[in-house]
Amino acid sequence: MSTGANAPDAQTTQKHQEGAEIVVAQPWKRPDLADQPDLKKLNDELHNLRLDAGLPSARTIRDRVGKDAQDYWIVNHQAVLDMFQKPSLPPWGRLEMIVRVLAEFARHSDVDGEVVRFKGLWKQVIRETVAQASVHPPADTTASPGDGDVNDATAPPEGLPKQNTGAQSGRAAEEAPAGTEKPTNASQASTQFNYAHESLKGLILNAAQALWHDKDALRVFLGVVRRSEGFVRMADAAEEQRPANATFYGVKSREFEVDRSPARLELVTLHRRLDEHRLKRKWSFTEMEEQTGISSDAWIRWYTHDELPEREALVAFSHMASLQQEDHVLLLGLWEAAHDALEVQKRSASLPSDISFDEAWSMRDPAAPRLWALAGVGGDNMAAYGPDLGSGTAPAFVVAGPAKSGRSTALVNIACSLLASGAQLALVTPRPSPLRELADRDGVVACFDQDDLGHDELQEALSVASAEEPVVVVMDDAEVLGDCDARRVLRNLLEHGFEEGTALVLAGDEDKLGPSYPWLDKAKRAHRGLLLSPQDRHAGDWIGIKTGDSVVGRPPTPGRGWLHLGDGKLMAVTVPR
Repeated sequence: MSTGANAPDAQTTQKHQEGAEIVVAQPWKRPDLADQPDLKKLNDELHNLRLDAGLPSARTIRDRVGKDAQDYWIVNHQAVLDMFQKPSLPPWGRLEMIVRVLAEFARHSDVDGEVVRFKGLWKQVIRETVAQASVHPPADTTASPGDGDVNDATAPPEGLPKQNTGAQSGRAAEEAPAGTEKPTNASQASTQFNYAHESLKGLILNAAQALWHDKDALRVFLGVVRRSEGFVRMADAAEEQRPANATFYGVKSREFEVDRSPARLELVTLHRRLDEHRLKRKWSFTEMEEQTGISSDAWIRWYTHDELPEREALVAFSHMASLQQEDHVLLLGLWEAAHDALEVQKRSASLPSDISFDEAWSMRDPAAPRLWALAGVGGDNMAAYGPDLGSGTAPAFVVAGPAKSGRSTALVNIACSLLASGAQLALVTPRPSPLRELADRDGVVACFDQDDLGHDELQEALSVASAEEPVVVVMDDAEVLGDCDARRVLRNLLEHGFEEGTALVLAGDEDKLGPSYPWLDKAKRAHRGLLLSPQDRHAGDWIGIKTGDSVVGRPPTPGRGWLHLGDGKLMAVTVPR
């Protein structure tokens, strides 16, 4: 059995007893680090942690770390052995993964705490390395022509940018201890090393080298690399000249992510459909350029940067691919949906960040009907918009959103606009709400502030309503009153409000407005409402419209909303303060 550092599990011996094979794990050889006490301490602690874990083999550790999306080992077994046996500081990303695995094997109660402890030891080695570099002259690293066994695998080939280890070392190394001189030249500064950054460079070079003969795949890959401005020159050089092989280890990086598109779902579906048709015809991007007249660079950029292709490009692709009518319509439909989502987001970004009620009220249509309510300001003409509670499919309007999204503020605006138009109001606030401050206003016939709403009390408040003198119930925290005593009165209001001169405006938490309460479910029949910072795609059900990724999932932003007035169009609006 081979026993060197390159043996399969390096120091594992096999014994045979009574015909059965028993594998006995042994500690691995430790490197000589007498002149580097901090690195020795880190290495000793790593060996001790492996001992606590039961001396797992290198392959066992490798297996536990796992594989990446391309089914490659993130850390191979030889890399595991090198970490324990070589007299050099390992990259933090690799060390972190192995420490976490060993801590889990050892059943430590605080795995994250163990990782933090090792990071402290690792950073101390960085300080030691910097301190030593500042007092010792740099070693002569010039290799003789016969030193064939020594090869810097990560050195970029001619034409590729050199690794700038001095300028980018701040994230990997901390300042040297007080009283220690800082490195005085580039050779000394090179000891401050950003291992994750250099591993990422190695990964890029290795992938570019492997994809060199598949020009389409290479261009797509480098298109992704160009998402990060810091790697654009490297990508350009790798496209012009095949890079040498580079050694790398698995690293996690957000360097090449693109900003989340408001049309993410539509774009992903569109790109997937295009890919299906392209691969079916075995077209490369170069052939797509020949077929459609659209440059291959443009096609690749649309793919790698999550951008919307030009509509003319899709039409040309559909024509040259001889797509059937349904496929052609589907592609253009996806394009229209993505384009609309992007336009909605643009309009939202162009809205004023803040506007007062008086400013918004002055922007309304002077001929607005009596039961018109101010919901927000928006649209291409930057005007005031809101529902007419005296018309539609049901006399209701829903304001939905999570906590801290500004629901109560929106209700106050609606209530004030209705009072200004001469309507009468019945305020319902089962929880503390700014609506209660309107209780003494002229036109407010009742204010209910209990956690239940009585049948007789609400019926009496609505008894003064008529087609000439309508009464609007304005209700905050409606989810609290789903099973209230007045539920039959509310259901009758939603069914016969147009004839009786009554209407309902309610606000509630999108997650808690339950369809199990019949009167609440009937409010959805109005198919209109205001969404404030919706977090769930089903939130649009409350206002009669489907909502996509362009609308949902963003942090709550008081003052911004999405208005639907029953016309099938979702409008971005600013809600007055």
